Amino acid sequence: MPATSATATGLAQRYATALLDLAREENRLDAVGADLSGLVALLAESRELRRLVESPVISREDQGRAILAVAEKAGTEPLTAKFLGLLASRRRLFALPGIAKAYAAMLAEERGEVAAEVISAVPLGDAELESLKSAIAGHVGQSVSVETRVDPALLGGVVVRVGSRMLDASIRTKLQHLEQSMRGMG
Repeated sequence: MPATSATATGLAQRYATALLDLAREENRLDAVGADLSGLVALLAESRELRRLVESPVISREDQGRAILAVAEKAGTEPLTAKFLGLLASRRRLFALPGIAKAYAAMLAEERGEVAAEVISAVPLGDAELESLKSAIAGHVGQSVSVETRVDPALLGGVVVRVGSRMLDASIRTKLQHLEQSMRGMG
């Protein structure tokens, strides 16, 4: 039974808040955040892993065993592994990407950082990411935590989202604007 986006968002917020509180108690905020980011990246890369966490046909026990094996192989924190086991036992693994996003946003807020999402056509190198992070921080006047995503459809350039603001410097958008302006000339 599909969850509405409002329900899924509320669910992700509740789990992320609980995990943040536990990670704060154990002084593992950054480590758990890194674990969640890594797991979401694995989900994006692996169709089989996505099928595992999204399939209602796979039993809770099988999901739990499999996700704990993935967590162990990835070298996650014990707290993160325990949290994944809880999600599996409650059939909530499907919410992991939303939980990770909510956790990252809450962690950034706790640090006084602004969360930014950067979408690029190809993965950004460390130097490019740091340069972009500095530019965004200079623009917003606060330190910035950046979440990256790759979308080859952009062709080149980047799209940056900070809160409700968006800067689209992608080649795809520039080509669309050029096409529109050329239509107006004819």
